[in-house]
Amino acid sequence: MAIEWITAYLLLGAAVGFFAGLLGVGGGGIMVPVLTALFLAQQFPAELSVHMALATSMAAIIVTSFSSMRSHQRHGAILWPVVWKLTPAILIGTVAAAYLAAALSSLALAIFFCCFMSYVAIQMLLNIKPKASRQLPGVIGFSGVGLVIGAVSALVAIGGGSLTVPFLTWCNVKIQQAIGTSAAVGLPIAISGTLGYFLAGASTEAVLPDYSLGYVYLPAMLLIAAVSYFTAPLGAALAHRLPVATLKKVFAALLIALSAKMLHSVLTS
Repeated sequence: MAIEWITAYLLLGAAVGFFAGLLGVGGGGIMVPVLTALFLAQQFPAELSVHMALATSMAAIIVTSFSSMRSHQRHGAILWPVVWKLTPAILIGTVAAAYLAAALSSLALAIFFCCFMSYVAIQMLLNIKPKASRQLPGVIGFSGVGLVIGAVSALVAIGGGSLTVPFLTWCNVKIQQAIGTSAAVGLPIAISGTLGYFLAGASTEAVLPDYSLGYVYLPAMLLIAAVSYFTAPLGAALAHRLPVATLKKVFAALLIALSAKMLHSVLTS
């Protein structure tokens, strides 16, 4: 691999880890648009660019999800009974959505990604938070929620925090426990999503680049994960020193800009 691509993946990993630690968000919101552009620039198959970006992002998130889960566990902020109730449906939802993504075009995936990231950005810009108005559901309710969280997370390559945290706070869970539980849920999302994209990519008839495991491009995943693991704590350390509220607005605008750029790249490829 040329040095410029190695450098690009390392810088992307640094940015992803930093923003994840600083704001508690990031992941696919940054990785998918940038990876799509990088893959297209490397002359990877245009019709698979978004699929590979989603898959590679999910794989890279495994490392940061594990690190985040350990951190919240040390603070006793994870509601493990909730994690166990959500996880089975999440596993089904993420794997099924990965297969669904394989059947969709890059343009369809890019449009869905842009719409969801716009929703996330608006939430951040307006600081929208659901009011606690009900209690946690039963097994059937958890199963339905888990399917939705898993499916959407796989289609946009996120750890699920944009959906899990609002759901738990709506159910009268304290925000610290909602964030910690969401971090724990993010690990099975990342693992099952990666598995789904690997299996779906392994069965495709398209010619994938060298060093790919299914739709996962290993060099990018390893470089991003290696750097983000170290920059995430740096972002977390600066969270109490920097104007996070202002930075969230800037980050929201960045999400919209990156998503729009990705859609434009796919349309013109």
